[in-house]
Amino acid sequence: MTPPRGWSIPRPSMENLDVAQDGIGSGEKPRIVGTREDEAWRAYFERSAVEEPRFSFGVHYLRNDVAETMARAIPRDARVLEVGSGPGDTLARLPNAVRDGVDPIRAAVEGAKRRHPGLNIREEDALTMRLDERYDAIICDRLVHSVPDIQRMLENLSRHLSPGGRIFLTCYNYLWEVALRAGEMAGFKLPTPPANWLGESDLKNLFEIAGLEVVKLEDRMLLPMPIPGVSGLLNRYVSKLPLVRRTSMYRLYVLRRRGEAVLPKSLPRVSVVVPARNEAGNIPKIIERTPVMGAETELIFVEGGSKDDTRGTIERAIADYRGPLKLSVYGQTGKGKGDAVRVGFREATGDILMILDADMTVPPEDLPKFYDVMVGGLSDYVQGTRLVYPMEAEAMRFLNKLGNIGFSKLFTYLLNQPLKDTLCGTKVLWAQDYERLAANRAYFGDFDPFGDFDLIFGASKLNLKILEIPIRYRDRTYGETNISRFRHGWLLLQMSAVAATKLKFT
Repeated sequence: MTPPRGWSIPRPSMENLDVAQDGIGSGEKPRIVGTREDEAWRAYFERSAVEEPRFSFGVHYLRNDVAETMARAIPRDARVLEVGSGPGDTLARLPNAVRDGVDPIRAAVEGAKRRHPGLNIREEDALTMRLDERYDAIICDRLVHSVPDIQRMLENLSRHLSPGGRIFLTCYNYLWEVALRAGEMAGFKLPTPPANWLGESDLKNLFEIAGLEVVKLEDRMLLPMPIPGVSGLLNRYVSKLPLVRRTSMYRLYVLRRRGEAVLPKSLPRVSVVVPARNEAGNIPKIIERTPVMGAETELIFVEGGSKDDTRGTIERAIADYRGPLKLSVYGQTGKGKGDAVRVGFREATGDILMILDADMTVPPEDLPKFYDVMVGGLSDYVQGTRLVYPMEAEAMRFLNKLGNIGFSKLFTYLLNQPLKDTLCGTKVLWAQDYERLAANRAYFGDFDPFGDFDLIFGASKLNLKILEIPIRYRDRTYGETNISRFRHGWLLLQMSAVAATKLKFT
């Protein structure tokens, strides 16, 4: 397992920031000697801890939206830290068992403890804190506008992430600078000192040099005040529309450490699940051509009531096999590929779970590409895409291809993550992430007979990094497709509705 990055203190990036180095190396945290700007912001936060603007309903409306967004975005099983936790309202809204907070303003810490006695909040600064704990989720709400060194803050937050952890960072849209200043003059917001205003490229550059990468992002809020019948419509639906979202008030970035490999202590074991219905002619080739990956590779066939001799062919092949793979077969009690995948994953013993379609339109020899991406820490969830390389003539019918392209663009929009080919059957994820996905399945319900969207939506909900690997899609050499373009097209529209209501327009 890759250890957290070291505790070396980066050199400050701002000319007017003076860091006193006394005590470093003796277990003490570094001191930041305040500049005029830093002292002005500290005075602002001390004031805001005990005072609200003349018209406070807009501030409360924004805080409530941030709290709701975090409660939805952060997995329930995560250990959570909020830096700059202020009154503690966001932490208090979370259902998580571990909810810690830090804030450099003593009045804010004391006020939060009185307001929410069950929270663990301490007086610490996001730039200099050195906590013993590591967290799965770190909330950083709009601090990028006030800290004297954003890079330093991001690097320190990264050090406090557990393996596979995420930073949930919000920031204002720079287009709103004038509007927010007008709000201060009108009494809707306490006046702030000069702030850091950053464009999208500025933020991504800072993420890059801090060793972080964006997993997903979400733009929120067009109208930052409660107007019945108007605010909900604009903020929940209109603000998410293409082009319009660019004018939203704030953005949520979900960040992870770049290239972090979350590996078991030894070489990972691999389980390849093969849903097989009426695929007797392909079984020997699958066994022959599936490569050994990791410490051990098991090949799990899940047979689903075939009309040919698929089950018998699998059982005879297992009895005759003398190779390095670990082979097994299970009968499917339910219907659909999704049910078969769940049966296979339930019986799997590997650290990495893979799906290989029995029609062999994706060659088994391509599976090591997926394995390498996973163990290299480049992604948490990998699937194939058939829409990059030219296909063999009969691999996919024309209308099916058009449908796949259309739905890929729709799901890229709905999930806030690029997906070119949602229906490619080859999908790979860590077993521990699948267990978390399955535990949270009730959020979406039992909605997906394919099994593809159960995994994709679950991965998106858990903020997993999703990548696609281009594969060459082959013609079938045995049997017929189980896909009905019109019936399954209608199901895809239903899947789109689930994504829209559960993931996009929230």
